[in-house]
Amino acid sequence: MGTSGAAFATVFAQIISVIVSFGVIRKKELPFEMHKTDIGVHGRTLRKMVGLGAPIALQDLLVSISFLIILAIVNSMGVTASAGVGVAEKVCAFIMLISSAFMQSISAFVAQNYGAGRMDRAKKALHYGVAVSFAIGVGMFFLSFFHGNVLAGIFSSDAMVIEAAADYLKAYAIDCLFTAIFFCYIGFYNGIGRTRFVMLQGIIGAFGVRVPVSYFMSFRPNPSLFEIGLATPMSSIVQLILCLGFMAILKRREKQ
Repeated sequence: MGTSGAAFATVFAQIISVIVSFGVIRKKELPFEMHKTDIGVHGRTLRKMVGLGAPIALQDLLVSISFLIILAIVNSMGVTASAGVGVAEKVCAFIMLISSAFMQSISAFVAQNYGAGRMDRAKKALHYGVAVSFAIGVGMFFLSFFHGNVLAGIFSSDAMVIEAAADYLKAYAIDCLFTAIFFCYIGFYNGIGRTRFVMLQGIIGAFGVRVPVSYFMSFRPNPSLFEIGLATPMSSIVQLILCLGFMAILKRREKQ
């Protein structure tokens, strides 16, 4: 069935997951009561959810578009470069799962404690999360920078494609050091409801740094994929600076 079979298997697995979840919920007591009357459209709650969620959704959309633009730039460099970046992106998807996991877990923990008025615990979660995430990020840096060819070899057997992917992964390896930190800050800001700032820094990073730098690098004489890829860590540096600056602003407001 090819790709359609893979898609069908994914949907079927999610349906099974939903059915199992309902079964577990029915057998175990929930920490809250839920009735049919609770299911409905609550205008005030819906507006609040949209206000918090829309900026995050818009940011994710625009960031995805920025990476598509970079992919179009790479495609102009030839088939090998395009295939190399495709392989590298598959590796990066796994590497970035770690930073994303920290971001989501910190967001949930911070939101819970922020709602309970325990900002001290929320800030501790951020600090501990940054420390552990950065330690893992250092490991990912060494693995991707010095052994990118081994990682790329998992997804391709073509020597030229592996070499191109390894070259691009060196730039992503540098990015691991910065995303390990600023992803934790993004989780913190999402947790306290500062999603508009999250959207703003994401747009600045994507279209103020990542896309322009990639475009500029592509016009250099004999541009390498490493040079093109450097746009990503450059963007992350700017986003980290914005996150740290916003944290300083929030601390100043607390003292007033």
